[in-house]
Amino acid sequence: MVNPGYRHFKGEDWVDPTPPPASLPAVEEVGSTRAPLNSASYFIGSVCSEYNEDFMLCKNESRSPEHCLLEGRKVTRCAIDVLQKIQANCRDQFRAHWQCLDANNQEFAQCRAPEKTYNRCLFAALGWKKAIPDAPADRSLVYE
Repeated sequence: MVNPGYRHFKGEDWVDPTPPPASLPAVEEVGSTRAPLNSASYFIGSVCSEYNEDFMLCKNESRSPEHCLLEGRKVTRCAIDVLQKIQANCRDQFRAHWQCLDANNQEFAQCRAPEKTYNRCLFAALGWKKAIPDAPADRSLVYE
């Protein structure tokens, strides 16, 4: 893997060769790029909120990276599950939205039309509704 712009790393991979402890359950990586994760972010945040909160509480307990590996794996598993459900139920709408984000510098405002279709599909298929925390209740939502 070449790291352009980082002369002092000489193009080596940034991989820790140390295997994880055997006591931790194995988990796959999410394996997604920024645009699909951005597109799914509100749904990952709402569906996985309990796991995310547990992870953040754990991180507040200790600065040791090993301390919260189990909680982090639960967050990863949940995110993978959300992405799989989105792909299984609204693949085309999801793809149209994340491709729009990818083509428009990740700006949600530039992709409202595919976002509305995508949100409607997820609500119809899974009952998931996009909710922005602390959004004013008296204003209309631009993504519906």
